Amino acid sequence: MTLTQWFIFFLIMQVVHFAGTWKLYKKAGRQAWEAAIPIYNAIILMKIINRPKWWVILLFVPIVNLIMFPVVWVETLRSFGKNSTLDTALGVLTLGLYIYYVNYTQDVTYVENRSLHPKDKTADTISSLLFAIVVATLVHTYVMQPFTIPTGSLEKTLLVGDFLFVSKNHYGARTPMTTVAAPMVHDTIPVLNVKSYLNKPQLPYFRFPAFEQVEKNDIVVFNWPVDTVQDFKGTYATGIRKPIDKKTNYVKRCVGTPGDSLSFVDGVAFINGQELKLSDRAKVQYSYKVATVGGSMLDPTYLTRDLKIYPTDIGFNQADNTYFFISLTAENAEKLKNNPTVESVTKLISKKGENPDNRIFPYTKNWNQDNLGPIYIPQAGKTVKLDKQTLPFYRMIIHEYEGNDLKVNGDEIRINNQIVNSYTFKQDYYYMVGDNRHNSLDSRYWGFVPADHVVGKPVFIWMSIDPSIPWSKAFDKIRWERLFTTVGGNGEPVSYFLIFVILLGGYFVADFVIKRKKRKASKY
Repeated sequence: MTLTQWFIFFLIMQVVHFAGTWKLYKKAGRQAWEAAIPIYNAIILMKIINRPKWWVILLFVPIVNLIMFPVVWVETLRSFGKNSTLDTALGVLTLGLYIYYVNYTQDVTYVENRSLHPKDKTADTISSLLFAIVVATLVHTYVMQPFTIPTGSLEKTLLVGDFLFVSKNHYGARTPMTTVAAPMVHDTIPVLNVKSYLNKPQLPYFRFPAFEQVEKNDIVVFNWPVDTVQDFKGTYATGIRKPIDKKTNYVKRCVGTPGDSLSFVDGVAFINGQELKLSDRAKVQYSYKVATVGGSMLDPTYLTRDLKIYPTDIGFNQADNTYFFISLTAENAEKLKNNPTVESVTKLISKKGENPDNRIFPYTKNWNQDNLGPIYIPQAGKTVKLDKQTLPFYRMIIHEYEGNDLKVNGDEIRINNQIVNSYTFKQDYYYMVGDNRHNSLDSRYWGFVPADHVVGKPVFIWMSIDPSIPWSKAFDKIRWERLFTTVGGNGEPVSYFLIFVILLGGYFVADFVIKRKKRKASKY
């Protein structure tokens, strides 16, 4: 929906509200016209139901308002003596339209000073639960979101089993575009494995001011731009298209920002002709072939204990008695070279022009995952030439990400029924790549990440669990050295878990002492 369509919808809802409540406003000692003035009517309604004015803000917060509307309907009914379980059920199940029935057919009396405290334990529990959900949803949407690393595309930098807190404020909190959805879940309701949202209506894209911009080397969480076919049971099926904010969450490293010219040369990223200098925490990995002396076997304990390499990351070719390592850092490759059992260690890099891969974006070049480019990364307000050679780079942007009608007939390119030979971008784009270069589904395969797909910046690892260790060894399964470590920064990550434990212990001791003093004071 466009802003104009939303404005018209908002005005219609004001008419609906006025038609269903004006008599109740009068019974509460207000004027009928006060039910008709947008926003002001909500402030007056809060006075009528004896609730704080800041509740009005929650009525305009997507997702949160889905919780608040039923609460306000019920509170309105109770303010006019409709307290029964049936009244509550009718108010919720009719989406508030039961208030119309009360407004026009019931001779109700306004209860000005009604008690706001729940009359039974069940009601008190429900009230507390709703409040907790509202607060958690606000934090989840606008402040900090928990996130789990599900794959090894950033392996060694971020590990499978890391549990992160992702800041929404660093790059500016994005307001939800999907207006009807279950709170605090993404695209799927757990256990039920069903879609958690409705595709319509959709709000226009909006982002609050950012503390910083996405920069090269940043690890970024974003919505996977091409996620249009995944269903909600963990498999894939055609025909399913997701709203932007419900596309699958991905985490990668930004290697290219708007306006850059990017290339990969033998697996190394170059920006505007200069090698991209990665942060010292980046653990870039490649696939390697390892030959041993006389075809002897490598010690599994040495691999897991000293190199932190697990059997699932290694293959063995019996034809020539060589090992295939799916992903090795340069540091581990050097350690293997120095192992007396190892004869040779060879990085498996596809040279320029070798092994062309038609899966590599934009799917029209003889490129591979190690050698590609140059690629211009679009910047808002910049214009590019359009022809048959350049269009494959920007087709998805023009049609899918920026919502234009695109038609191509021979050499003729039409955008919104106009013949064009250039295009001006409406938003910024980024190029995101995994540190595990040979085992990462990233921008090399599906292109650019639009700015409106950016979710946030990982800032903190609060828990890390090794999926290769069984829960029967729970103590060993937890990676204690990774608990409460920062994601960004320089040098080796430092755990603040001990400091957290000390502070938490201090809190409980202080709380115990204070309560004890209060108990003593109450005796006198």
